[in-house]
Amino acid sequence: MQQLSGLDSSFLYLETPNTPMHVGGLNVYEGSLTFQEFKDFLAERLHLAPRLLQKLINVPIGLGNPYWVDDPDFDINLHLHHAALPKPGDWKSLRKLTSKIFSQPLDRNRPLWEFIFVEELNNVPQVPRGSVAIISKIHHAAIDGASGAEILGLLFDASPKPRKISPAPEREIEELPSNLSLLTKSYVNLVKSPFKLPSLLLNTAKAALATGKISRVQTSEVPRTVFNAPHCILNQPVSSRRMWNSALLSLDRVKKLRAAVDGCTLNDVVLAICTGALRRYLLEKNELPDKPLVAMIPVNTRSKTEKGDMGNQVSAMLVQLPTNMDDPIDQLRQLHENTKRGKSYQDAIGAKQMTDYAEFIPFALGAGASRLYTRMNVSKLHRPVFNLVITNVPGPQIPLYMNGKLMLANMGMAPIFDGMGLIIPVLSYNGVLSFSPTTAANIMPDVDLFTKYIRESANTLEAQIKNAEK
Repeated sequence: MQQLSGLDSSFLYLETPNTPMHVGGLNVYEGSLTFQEFKDFLAERLHLAPRLLQKLINVPIGLGNPYWVDDPDFDINLHLHHAALPKPGDWKSLRKLTSKIFSQPLDRNRPLWEFIFVEELNNVPQVPRGSVAIISKIHHAAIDGASGAEILGLLFDASPKPRKISPAPEREIEELPSNLSLLTKSYVNLVKSPFKLPSLLLNTAKAALATGKISRVQTSEVPRTVFNAPHCILNQPVSSRRMWNSALLSLDRVKKLRAAVDGCTLNDVVLAICTGALRRYLLEKNELPDKPLVAMIPVNTRSKTEKGDMGNQVSAMLVQLPTNMDDPIDQLRQLHENTKRGKSYQDAIGAKQMTDYAEFIPFALGAGASRLYTRMNVSKLHRPVFNLVITNVPGPQIPLYMNGKLMLANMGMAPIFDGMGLIIPVLSYNGVLSFSPTTAANIMPDVDLFTKYIRESANTLEAQIKNAEK
């Protein structure tokens, strides 16, 4: 048994019928592969990612966070599904199917994941006819972006020849814990928790002093206070239907754009591309706020010793996106400064500082507060903490294979919730960056247009830099 952390549990609080809290993706594989071959390949390797064999069990009356336990009734057939694209089997059909599948919550009575095997990709650009796609969904309570990338590495190969996998050890499934044992464990944890609070408060006070010193040195406004982001059409209650698309860009081309600003990072360029697309989209809607939008950037807090651990080990950095600026190079220059300031505050506070407080929220209270927030549409009554999420997850820069079939593309998906209706997962794989905006039908019904603007934003930034060099 392993108890969920406070941060992991928060993704259970936030889940409602309109806000399924799974992460996932769409992977496209070259060449023909049968569903049975895929199933056999996956079944051989599932034990490499034990979280996929576990389910959640709740503590009575919500006294503590749920526990992961081995599922004594695990059946892979309940987690694998088979679909075929309707004719003409093009990209539009694939993204429509992907959006529909992402809209559907996972069954909490089973291990929290599903893979959908999709055939008949016959008219997708740059994809050989007859290729297949895998749509994946795993609950955010189980993994974050970094651990999801590690699962990808466990299940797939770096060469066309599948590596030999040691047979799965015989599973010794213990009886599910009784309600009494769950209550006892949770009570002991609750008794211990208050003793952790003084040291956490002391560290927070030290961090506050450090950030105060930074504030006196840096004169520019930094979005370090809550509810400081501008009102925006992205920040309202979300409907149940998800809208998803993806733009693929050359990683080398994007890396070259860093040269426009001294010290600029790849992440700065990624944020600049998103900034340009957001500004154009909101301007055309006559909905661009006067103040810069604020993006929440997840920060991986895993240490070397924690590599391979599942669950969520992330903190958050708030960064102003200069959507009030018109020139793409000026946007990039300002973003470089904004991310440096954001990192200064992040380092002063400590990457894990604020997420540690999640351990003190009783599960029943957190879940109840989240349901009340949704039911009463509270997101309409306050300014947002941030306007959107942009998460950049580095991936392998070598080709990966699944049962000898080359993975052509790796595109991400992540959840949204009331008050935060757009997230842009950015994944890198084998020389390609994928920008995959995920939203709700009532927030951004024309997500295809916004995705087009992401590509065009990158092209405009590149053209401006070339002109400046002449």
